[in-house]
Amino acid sequence: MMSVEFHSILDLGTADWPLLTISLIFNFRPVVLQTVKSGLAQKPFLATEKLINKIEIPLDCAAFNLTRKCPAYYSTTISENPRRPSVSACPEYFRWIYEDLRPWARTGITREMVERAKRTANFRLAIVNGEAYLEKYRRAFQTRDVFTLWGILQLLRRYPGKVPDLELMFDCFDLPVVNSSEYSWRPNATAPPPLFGYCGDDDTLDIVFPDWSFWGWPEVNIKPWENLLNDLKEGNKKTRWMDREPYAYWKGNPAVAETRQDLMKCNVSEQQDWNARLYAQDWIRESRQGYKQSNLASQCIHRYKIYIEGTAWSVSEKYILACDSVTLLVKPHYYDFFTRSLRPIEQYWPIKDNDKCRSIKFAVEWGNTHKQKAQAIGKAASEFIQEELKMDYVYDYMFHLLKEYANLLTFKPVIPRKAIKLCSESMACRLGGLEKEFILESMVKSPAETSPCTLPPPYDPPSLHAIFRRREISIKQVELWEKKYRDNQNN
Repeated sequence: MMSVEFHSILDLGTADWPLLTISLIFNFRPVVLQTVKSGLAQKPFLATEKLINKIEIPLDCAAFNLTRKCPAYYSTTISENPRRPSVSACPEYFRWIYEDLRPWARTGITREMVERAKRTANFRLAIVNGEAYLEKYRRAFQTRDVFTLWGILQLLRRYPGKVPDLELMFDCFDLPVVNSSEYSWRPNATAPPPLFGYCGDDDTLDIVFPDWSFWGWPEVNIKPWENLLNDLKEGNKKTRWMDREPYAYWKGNPAVAETRQDLMKCNVSEQQDWNARLYAQDWIRESRQGYKQSNLASQCIHRYKIYIEGTAWSVSEKYILACDSVTLLVKPHYYDFFTRSLRPIEQYWPIKDNDKCRSIKFAVEWGNTHKQKAQAIGKAASEFIQEELKMDYVYDYMFHLLKEYANLLTFKPVIPRKAIKLCSESMACRLGGLEKEFILESMVKSPAETSPCTLPPPYDPPSLHAIFRRREISIKQVELWEKKYRDNQNN
């Protein structure tokens, strides 16, 4: 259930904000400078650059508890240092932003389209002049909406004044709901409603956004991503891949989906060993025991880890991919914002969804026979997660998605009549327990010192086709290897 504290916050009115105390820190930092000659980088040298007006944004709960008013934010016109080196290009998966927004590329997004998305939305979010406003429609499961909204507030703190004005509808349910079959691509046909959510599939048009767990999931004691990512990296060092259990591991709730119940049939028994070690997670019992058996950073002790969807996609995918283990990815139906760029055989091993047990057994046999190649697959996945799914890029993905979305709006965003103003204080100051702990842990302390990464261009049709074709060929290759393996066993 959602916290009572957060709902009481949503009942607050809005008023003028008192001045927020801003800390100006004057410090020196070394900066690597490079000269380029004849296209070759010369040896770098160090210079000292004075960094002026680095702003620290305090969480002013004392003032908020007295006034019940959001404090005034700092200036939204933060100047950038022109001497800073140019920022890097965004990861490849950012290009899917254009694909998710393609249904409105020709028509733009009208207010009428946004209003039609209200049918299943949990809330409407408006950003006007760098400030966030919330109009709530229905409760979300657990605290999904709380931590999603918190993440957007942190984006505004990270890039003050850079997120454009917009209005959007957000659905916090697992499943995507905007069915593409209901909308025609004919001229003058009704355009689909733009609805943000956590995942999509080939039959829906929901706009995919990073899920709440990047800022923490208190109901199951999963800490915010930035620190958890470091924990996973350190956990990987404790047990070398060669020294790990030579089996496929999965732990989760099988009750949420038939495909997971089917997976449990692959567990080891007296009659059969499919090379899988599967465990049902009882979250109620686990919470009573203090989550002693659910520390994700201590679960990277098997050479292989299974990812399988639940009701829809599962937030567990990023934790599994980060483990240095070979991810055995049961054929998915859904995708989130980063998974469409994952490459089979290079970053994960595909598993058949209609023949799981034999497919898992072969994957483990292949990996234990080709240890170096298997280890390389696991390492490539964890490097992808560590380098391309770090929190900096999660925020940059949010920024570019919202910016491209705002560019499509054909109307001027306004503050909804029934909306309340959101700020970090209104969300954090009345919380307690793990909710407050994770909120504070994931809070952005000051604006970013660099601009967001540079958004790559959209895919052209041949490039997009090539991606799908390469994926299809790789999966087919695994199926051929598996068939050959079985044929040899039967002879």
